[in-house]
Amino acid sequence: MRKDVRILLVGEPKVGKTSLIMSLVSEEFPDVVPYRAEEITIPADVTPERVPTHIVDYSDAEQTDEQLFQEISKANVICIVYAVNNKKSIEKVISHWIPLINENTDKDSRVPLILVGNKSDLVEHSSMETILPIMNQYSEIETCVECSAKNLKNISELFYYAQKAVLHPTGPLYCPEKKAMKSLCVKALTRIFKVSDLDNDGILNDNELNFFQRTCFNTPLEPQALEDVKNVVRKNLTDGVCDNGLSLKGFLFLHTLFIQRGRHETTWTVLRRFGYDDDLELNQDYLFPPLKIPPDCTTELNHNAYLFLQSVFDKHDKDRDCALSPEELADLFDVFPYMPWGPDVNNTVCTNEQGWITYQGYLSQWTLTTYLDVQRCLEYLGYLGYSIIAEQESHAAGITVTRAKKIDLQKKQTQRSVFRCNVFGDIGSGKSGFLQAFLGSNLMRQKTVKEEHKSYYAISTTYVYGQEKYLLLHEVFPDFDYLSDADLACDIVCLVYDVSNPYSFEYCAKVFKQYFMDSKTPCMMIAAKSDLPEVKQMYGCSPLEFCRKHKMPPPQSFTCNTAAAPSRDIYTKLTTMAMYPHVSQADLKSSTFWLRASVGATVFAVLGFAMYRVLLKPR
Repeated sequence: MRKDVRILLVGEPKVGKTSLIMSLVSEEFPDVVPYRAEEITIPADVTPERVPTHIVDYSDAEQTDEQLFQEISKANVICIVYAVNNKKSIEKVISHWIPLINENTDKDSRVPLILVGNKSDLVEHSSMETILPIMNQYSEIETCVECSAKNLKNISELFYYAQKAVLHPTGPLYCPEKKAMKSLCVKALTRIFKVSDLDNDGILNDNELNFFQRTCFNTPLEPQALEDVKNVVRKNLTDGVCDNGLSLKGFLFLHTLFIQRGRHETTWTVLRRFGYDDDLELNQDYLFPPLKIPPDCTTELNHNAYLFLQSVFDKHDKDRDCALSPEELADLFDVFPYMPWGPDVNNTVCTNEQGWITYQGYLSQWTLTTYLDVQRCLEYLGYLGYSIIAEQESHAAGITVTRAKKIDLQKKQTQRSVFRCNVFGDIGSGKSGFLQAFLGSNLMRQKTVKEEHKSYYAISTTYVYGQEKYLLLHEVFPDFDYLSDADLACDIVCLVYDVSNPYSFEYCAKVFKQYFMDSKTPCMMIAAKSDLPEVKQMYGCSPLEFCRKHKMPPPQSFTCNTAAAPSRDIYTKLTTMAMYPHVSQADLKSSTFWLRASVGATVFAVLGFAMYRVLLKPR
């Protein structure tokens, strides 16, 4: 909502503009009225909406046209004052003042107008018959008020309506000609309905309506009040109430009714609570709350955020197969202004046999987005309504900023859950296959992936000492002369060469010597395509000798040309090395170390999936 409101009073001379302001301030009619009142500011604590309000007077005797134009451009709302006993002042409203104001304001963001009929104490009749056609002709006119500065009639109401026209404008919400809500308003309220529909059954039941009411207005609805609301909808719409809950049609009808009855502040309260600004766009402060990330730190989702995202998955996995079909995924992202996940995501995370993103793959993609682009993650959480549904101050409450990596190295332990592995290798060495194998795809399945749908990332879970961790693999483009800081910043380096290509290892050796020989980042050599005949590498020494010389573990044989899903052992080793970069080379060569690290991995993976199936109770 706006931080302050600026009200400008204009109109013909002697209609009582200055008297209205002075009567408001002193609560009595002034004996002596100056040409023009000085600008006054009403403090927030004495206004109904708790917003500071500036009231500005205009006098053609003291001000130039240029000064008037400047005031018009600065005003949030303009009161055009006429005298109810002066027909000429009424005629000037449409012949002079409205055209003048429109000429000096932006066509796409017209300033709201209030028509003010002063001196009602001097006549017995109302001017409304003359004014109503004018109101119908100009959509920017919010309302009309008849008042008397002398009798103090409707003075405070006049300024309340002016303030309300700025803070709760009708224009963005409703089209009087069509007697219907505008499309942007319908779109915003539809998103709010879907976010509030916690079980995704298309209706708001009593619990959901109460949560909605408490969220927006800080008070629950009494059972009778709840029933009264539903009865109003029932009387006007045949399908507004279904299974004793409010349908989307019923929800939209209620808000149309609020607006038509002049209670549009109710609809604005709802819109603003769900992050919308005056233009019915999601507020940047709502989507991107401040989040400080010091250097050398990473970003992860915390437990509460994962619980929320699990509930969102559960809400849309209607067939309970622990995967999201294209239709279910589209339904999930229906509250977004665009589809955030492209076809490459299906080759970045685990999918089922149909190629649909699984429960594990869904959480993995969220983990990847949080790690690589936390601002985008905050934006996505905003669209889903995380801070509202999880009752948090902002979406930033769902993010954990890890401590600096150098502190982890000093303490020889880490609380991080996500580890990045950058994969280097020459063209054709098997990097892409290595990434896809992590997601359970063998060579045959990999060949079915379209080139434009390929991904340079792969993320999934591994288990180290019984702890679930995320390993994020990133395939680095093999351009030796242009390796960026992002290409080099990681927790572990994977150097992939093709055992059947005699010139493949040379690239790995060069990358290691140039960038990682003197760094503290652990490195692992992968002897890829191990199902093919191994040939001698055309380099000064063999890969095994190179690893011994530089105190690296021996090259790890790997192939994705398997009948079933490729082995995941190598990924557990990589995660372990990333978690414990200080572990000695003697330990790394010890088979018992790897056995301890990977113990329970399979058990935990199967148990985790089984537990999720148990927790998914039928509706």
